[in-house]
Amino acid sequence: MTARTPDPRLVVQPDLLRPTFGTRLRRYFLTGLVLAAPLAITASVTWWFINLVDGMVKPLVPAQFWPENHLPFPLPGFGLIIALIGLTVIGFFAANLVGRTLIGAGESLLNRMPVVRGLYKGVKQIFETIFSQSGTSFRTVGMVQFPQPGMWSIVFIAQEAAPEIAGKLPDGDEQIGVFLPCTPNPTTGFFFYLPRREVVELSISIEDGAKLIMSAGLIQPGEPLSDGAK
Repeated sequence: MTARTPDPRLVVQPDLLRPTFGTRLRRYFLTGLVLAAPLAITASVTWWFINLVDGMVKPLVPAQFWPENHLPFPLPGFGLIIALIGLTVIGFFAANLVGRTLIGAGESLLNRMPVVRGLYKGVKQIFETIFSQSGTSFRTVGMVQFPQPGMWSIVFIAQEAAPEIAGKLPDGDEQIGVFLPCTPNPTTGFFFYLPRREVVELSISIEDGAKLIMSAGLIQPGEPLSDGAK
């Protein structure tokens, strides 16, 4: 019995399985882009923030204390360091009786100004809520049916509705506030109240939820960072 000779047209040549030079070049370029672009964007944003703080703080410091007046090269970040030290010192004095008395006197003065009063209270409440260690706002990710039933959107769960708000809503169930961010910029979106039973809570972090939104679903929660483009 003689062995059959395979049809040459059905045999896959090894050279055909190897990526072409153009394919390898494209892969190298995408890998470099994936590695370099996040670093460049992070460095640009960091540099912009340092220059912004320097521009705001340095004019408040006498020129004879500026490092560039004593060094042969500029020293970026001097204003940022001064701001961090200043905020820490303010927090230290605010923690004792004298500091609380001065802050109370200043706030009492602001409360007598019609326009400034509302602006100051609103901004202060926002910062106290964001940086509160015991607050619960925006520490949970959930899903709601939006923009129509059967379509689910990622939301950040805020606090329960205040009694004066919940009492005006038609549904008698517990009402909760949610923030629905937009893709790819999660700092913009919609805030609304709805019954708690309509919110599905997720056991993922705020960071994972933000990455899921900013990447339009390409980066899933718990997904490890890619080693490069393929």
